[in-house]
Amino acid sequence: MKDLTKAEEQVMHVLWKLKKGFVNDILEKFPEPKPAYNTVSTIVRILEKKGYISHKAYGKTHEYFPAISKEAYTKDFMGGFIKDYFNSSVKQMVSFFTKDNSLTIKEMDEIIKLIEDEKLKNKK
Repeated sequence: MKDLTKAEEQVMHVLWKLKKGFVNDILEKFPEPKPAYNTVSTIVRILEKKGYISHKAYGKTHEYFPAISKEAYTKDFMGGFIKDYFNSSVKQMVSFFTKDNSLTIKEMDEIIKLIEDEKLKNKK
């Protein structure tokens, strides 16, 4: 997958929530100050060229919808993030966040429980 700019990611997050919509629908979901209509329209066209969005035509009007699920994008994005910043090691990433003190004890306990639950599922 091609990398997305911050603006492209914002449009994708809106479209994932909407599931489908016209440029005005996407624009409506942006917080104030809203970008210009032409800006959103341009980003949508770029996303379509990159393969992230597709459309259904109604004459000259286009209704857009995600061509890639949020889950698929997240998996690809996080894989690249872990590769680029943590030498492809999830262990290094988790270690970074635990040593950084950005996780509470409760969050660490919840992560441990998630891991233990997955281990149990994989043993079956």
